[in-house]
Amino acid sequence: MSATATSRRRKASAVSAAVVAALAVSVLPAAAAQAHPHPAAMAAPSVPSRYAGQKLDWRPCQGDPSLECATMAVPRDWHHPDAGPDLTIAVSRHKAADPAKRRGVLMMAAGGPGGQGLLRPGNFAKASPSVAASYDVVSFDQRGVGRSTHAVCQTDAEFPALMSGDSRDRSPAAVQGVLERSRTFVNDCRERSGGLLPYLTTEQTVRDMDLYRTLLGAPKISYYGASYATTVGAYYATLFPQRVERAVLDSNIGFDSTMERWMTGQPKSFQRRFEQDFLPWLAKYDSVYHYGRTVAEAKANWERRRAALHDHPLDLGSAVLDPNLFDAGTSSAIYKATQGFPALAGALAALDHWDTATQQEKGLVGQLFGHYPDPGFFAEYFSVTCNDTAWDRDIDHWIARSGKDTVNLPLLGARELTFASVCAYWPKSGAPEVKVTGAGLPATLMVNSTHDPATYYEGALKAHRALRGSRLVTVTGDGDHGQYQNGNACVDGAVDAYLLDGVVPKRDLTCPAKPLPVPAGAAG
Repeated sequence: MSATATSRRRKASAVSAAVVAALAVSVLPAAAAQAHPHPAAMAAPSVPSRYAGQKLDWRPCQGDPSLECATMAVPRDWHHPDAGPDLTIAVSRHKAADPAKRRGVLMMAAGGPGGQGLLRPGNFAKASPSVAASYDVVSFDQRGVGRSTHAVCQTDAEFPALMSGDSRDRSPAAVQGVLERSRTFVNDCRERSGGLLPYLTTEQTVRDMDLYRTLLGAPKISYYGASYATTVGAYYATLFPQRVERAVLDSNIGFDSTMERWMTGQPKSFQRRFEQDFLPWLAKYDSVYHYGRTVAEAKANWERRRAALHDHPLDLGSAVLDPNLFDAGTSSAIYKATQGFPALAGALAALDHWDTATQQEKGLVGQLFGHYPDPGFFAEYFSVTCNDTAWDRDIDHWIARSGKDTVNLPLLGARELTFASVCAYWPKSGAPEVKVTGAGLPATLMVNSTHDPATYYEGALKAHRALRGSRLVTVTGDGDHGQYQNGNACVDGAVDAYLLDGVVPKRDLTCPAKPLPVPAGAAG
């Protein structure tokens, strides 16, 4: 659920974690990918000396001089390191601000799948200076994205066709069009990927991470990851439990189950966030936005605007605002209440008086609705989502299910067929099953809000039960995605105490939500 290139990537990241919203990958034919199936419980392969003996050549990071960057070579396939060309992984670090207090390495990964992690330590260090004083905060661009060897599926000009239009149209011709565009996208990925696609998996990524740990000279690491990066952290901890000191998993994908189950749960959680959190807030401030004094009125006004865009899409210059882009901008904005609710409300109000909207108001509309998703993000997103775990490949099943979700849970349900059919057509990867149990791990700290749209609470509870010995911090009355460094003193205090002093809650904790934003001009 997706200005500048930076803003476009941020919007695309939101879409994804939420699965609304290409890298250059080439996939082996399905038969070739399965020629060397990986045993489900395969032990970690030994690391050839040509990888373990590398030296990281640290230089100032382009884009953030507070960081140092380097590159490392990794095998394309960790299970057959001599079977293909090496990949390049871009890595970064923010050195501990107080060497005398340095206690180790805190590794981060990006969400998505499809987010870029290379420059994240800089903002992390600014937001949590006490943690940055005690750790070298390090991260990387995951294989498949950013400055690492990346995949390419479609160009900026080609990709909007996959996401544009009105997915609520369930006519036979429209449904067939969705399937044809999904098949074209997958074929483009295969043809342009150079054999890379089967190796863009979470399991391969965490082996890259362990090589990075080795090259840093760290016997163990601590870890922080949000959204999809919770799966990265859980997989790393499962494969390398003896190398984990502390781990914080924030806004959790149900990493105990499959990517398919995670994605198919999102229409319900996005609809809940929209109808139970955003619309009541919007109606409360009808005196500011004039969008309806009740939830029903505000929802009806939103639906009228969407219907109008079906008949008369709005050319914003950078993009044509149609119903699907309207859905994507809405779903992206509700990830964070403080920033997203006022911005979305202001943009909706501006669309209602577009002919007299100010340049500032039109700029806000362009920020939220005026950009197509990033094809680079989605090349990685689909690679990992479709590769990691098995998918139902029965297209008739997806047509039927998406038809029901389009009616009952339309904000994301209308796009379900697009996402599911891509994975149904995706070539099988042969990725091994990684069963998360928590065996051999120290206590892990998990954080989740009850109305998170992308990483919904029901999945977090199941993941918590699967990760034995974990502690869950639940933020009640809140739906923000990403809770640490989000202005909640209760959450920040629990995470800081854990990372800095190893204080593990004796039992699961509950934190109250921070107050929702009050828009400028609101009475009282």
